[in-house]
Amino acid sequence: MAKVELKQPIVQEISETIKDAQSLVVVDYRGLTVAEDTQLRKNLREAGVTYKVYKNTLVNRAIEGTEFESLKDVLEGPNAFAVSTEDATAPARVLAEFAKKAPSLEIKAGVVEGTYYDAEGMKQIASVPSREVLLSKLLGSLQSPITNLTRVLNQIAENGGAVATEAAPAEEKKPAKKAEEKKAEKKEKQDKLKEAQQTSDDDDTITISAGSIEELIKKINDYTFSMKSDNVQTEAELQLGQHIDFRG
Repeated sequence: MAKVELKQPIVQEISETIKDAQSLVVVDYRGLTVAEDTQLRKNLREAGVTYKVYKNTLVNRAIEGTEFESLKDVLEGPNAFAVSTEDATAPARVLAEFAKKAPSLEIKAGVVEGTYYDAEGMKQIASVPSREVLLSKLLGSLQSPITNLTRVLNQIAENGGAVATEAAPAEEKKPAKKAEEKKAEKKEKQDKLKEAQQTSDDDDTITISAGSIEELIKKINDYTFSMKSDNVQTEAELQLGQHIDFRG
């Protein structure tokens, strides 16, 4: 079997790995200890990143005609490849973080969402927060206006309640004013009634006084007529006249 045929499955494997990849990062792993390499693989795996070592010739064949073809210029020396199909910045971020403790690990270049970045560019990509962090920030930015709107609505509701509370005393003044008006009206009626009663009393006094005089005069006339009939009027009239006061 020819060597090309033996290598073809590996090329196919690489092609399948990068087919839906959002990013592909090339690193020089020389100088890492076995323990460091094991820990690095673990960290990348937990971040959902595929990490494998391939021969440069096989990778060069697999990336030919793809968006990762720009990496062919850095395919020199022993290289490992970190691939992510979900979080485009995850490989650069995990590798850069691990390189702080293992300086032997070198990020050579990478393609992130179709764009080529050299070593310096990959450092910038590594500083981009994770997808989860970005989603959390996006959610926070979306919730912030809603929270502010809710706060404003609550303030409006509270102010509305305050206005209603302040308006209540003004409303309470109306019954008080009505009560005063009713009291004034009642007093006015009482005064009118009292005046009417006074007038009525005065009228009754005059009527009674006039009636008494008329009755007294009638009695006098009757008595006088009776006395004249008996021919003894003079002395009786004088005596009766002493007891009558015509000033009423």
